[in-house]
Amino acid sequence: MSRIVAQNVSPVRDCVPLYDRRQTVEMSSPTFAQLLNNVGDDVTGDETGGSVHQILTMELPLQQSIPFVLSFSNLTYSVRVRRKNIFPAMSGRRNRTDEPRCTRTKVLLNDISGEARDGELLAVLGASGSGKSTLIDALANRISKDSLKGEMKLNGEPLHSKLLKVISAYVMQDDLLYPMLTVEETLMFSAEFRLPRTLSKSKKKSRVQALIDQLGLRNAAKTIIGDEGHRGVSGGERRRVSIGIDIIHDPIILFLDEPTSGLDSTSAFMMVKVLQRIAQSGSIVIMSIHQPSYRILGLLDRLIFLSRGQTVYSGSPFNLPQFFADFGHPIPENENKTEFALDLIRELEGSPNGTSSLVEFNRKWKNSSTTSTIYDLSLKEAISASISRGKLVSGAANPTSMVPTFANPIWIEMAVLSNRSFTNSWRMPEIFAVRFGAVMVTGFILATLFWRLDDSPRGVRERIGFFAFAMSTTYYTCAEALPVFIHERFIFMRETAYNAYRRSSYCLSHALVSIPSLIFLSLSFAALTFWAVGLDGGASSFLFYLSVVLASFWAGNSFVTFLSCVIPHVMIGYVIVVAIFAYYLLFSGFFLNRDRIPSYWIWFHYISLVKYPYEAVLQNEFKDPMKCFVRGIQLFDNSPLGDVPISLKEKLLDSISNTLNVRITSSTCVVTGADILVQQGITQLNKWNCLWVTIAWGFFFRILFYFTLLLGSKNKRR
Repeated sequence: MSRIVAQNVSPVRDCVPLYDRRQTVEMSSPTFAQLLNNVGDDVTGDETGGSVHQILTMELPLQQSIPFVLSFSNLTYSVRVRRKNIFPAMSGRRNRTDEPRCTRTKVLLNDISGEARDGELLAVLGASGSGKSTLIDALANRISKDSLKGEMKLNGEPLHSKLLKVISAYVMQDDLLYPMLTVEETLMFSAEFRLPRTLSKSKKKSRVQALIDQLGLRNAAKTIIGDEGHRGVSGGERRRVSIGIDIIHDPIILFLDEPTSGLDSTSAFMMVKVLQRIAQSGSIVIMSIHQPSYRILGLLDRLIFLSRGQTVYSGSPFNLPQFFADFGHPIPENENKTEFALDLIRELEGSPNGTSSLVEFNRKWKNSSTTSTIYDLSLKEAISASISRGKLVSGAANPTSMVPTFANPIWIEMAVLSNRSFTNSWRMPEIFAVRFGAVMVTGFILATLFWRLDDSPRGVRERIGFFAFAMSTTYYTCAEALPVFIHERFIFMRETAYNAYRRSSYCLSHALVSIPSLIFLSLSFAALTFWAVGLDGGASSFLFYLSVVLASFWAGNSFVTFLSCVIPHVMIGYVIVVAIFAYYLLFSGFFLNRDRIPSYWIWFHYISLVKYPYEAVLQNEFKDPMKCFVRGIQLFDNSPLGDVPISLKEKLLDSISNTLNVRITSSTCVVTGADILVQQGITQLNKWNCLWVTIAWGFFFRILFYFTLLLGSKNKRR
């Protein structure tokens, strides 16, 4: 097993030896795996019928836990900030060579060093803007390698980003959860993602129940998370659920960005108490916190105080009085140590020299007691030993490698994602009801407005108008898909950042979940309008019309989904979607035939999503070359001669017949369906090709959606 030997340790400043603490931790808090081995797969009931979940007695292991030490040194991170120059002409800076003068470099982290050990709780403190969240992001590999300087090591070996993704978890400051799932369901879905399929369903459920008990969520297990419109769990319970979904696989390292933010003092204390138990189960817990209370301070093992990106104190909270006494500012009795330290730091920040004196004193104070660490096991051996004890359960599925990249194959990820999305949506029927209502109201208006169209020239004109509006309507009603991914964006980024599932699994499940509702909407709209309008053909024509409507919904839904990935704001997204769909209708060929569109705009005609379903349904309606739509005197219906007497129209026909040497009577067919298609410029693709192109557009935008997620969801600072 791994052994850490500390040399030249000052007894005053390091008053809590590592092994003394670790022995206490080992005897008090077993790992999740040890808990699970003593949790029955079957839930027993008491006499009243209630469920009982309890941890049975167990024999404590004789061996000590495998120690991990995460060390980081000389972490430096800076960003370039552009200065706004409101009047560039007045400043005389017209040359491009002067542009660098308009930017400055802001240092967010400046030579930060420290360490965190498993079994201990490390807290990063400081005022707003001191760099707390930036340091957490740097340790959690959420800053680009090109921008972050310094090194991180785990047990003395370089810690690579791929390994860190698998052995760690990151809890964001915001609680990003599905509102209509219960606490138990939320944790269960996380278990399905994080735990391998080799673990039985009953074992996963037992693991979730053990975690619910550890997080103190037993009374809220059956309560939904809730949101603004649905009452759910409290803020403290929501925060604990956010932590639970990231520790379901018992990671070695846990990062948290201000987990007590927005909580009352009691909830904040309970939160840190939960984090202490997690640390004592054998994890490294690193969190940022704004200003801990006296009770919370007693739970913390190590502190790092930051001021404008620099370390002003790093060590045990027990050493704070000695540190500030040596600095010349002793902490008064009965005063909160952290409040005094933060107030003093703020006071120094307002002085001419800032906190440079305190930074330099901390450096000398730490150098007076240096420690060197020796490891008997390599990092790979230490992680393997930790896995064998039940930590990092997702790694147990693949013993040949240290840890797998993903816990489950893609089809299981798709099934779990689809189930979660469907469950959340099913409990919010009002969203689908609004869309269904919009489609049905539009269909009803169209059906009654274009009721039983005849085969006259006027009926042809009205049919064409109906098809143009009907096809564009299918796209406009897809705008409701815009906020779906925008609301899920940060959940997706959080879960994929640490390999809960593949991005491809999310894209495929996202498409699969949308298909049932699209089929239902398409069938309803097609059945409501086809026979009411009096469209031509029987069952085969209806099925093709239904297929085109479904393909239009599919293409529109895919396009809006892609836009929701590119545009993160709902209102801006709606404006852009409505505008683009209007352009699609404008260039579809309804208002202006293809041969009348200027050459510099013809490209827009071919990328119009409305063009292909519009041409498909027109060909489906006017496909019969023998069916006549204009006979004899109907030739004058769309002209100024339409109102003249029939006898005069017959004389005009006779005159035309004599001129053309072709006999044309009042019953002679003048325009067939094929002629109408030629008049509309529909001569390039047949109706089946138009259908396949529409379907292909949907797949094209889904592929774009995937690559946008792949390239744009790294969630790293530059």
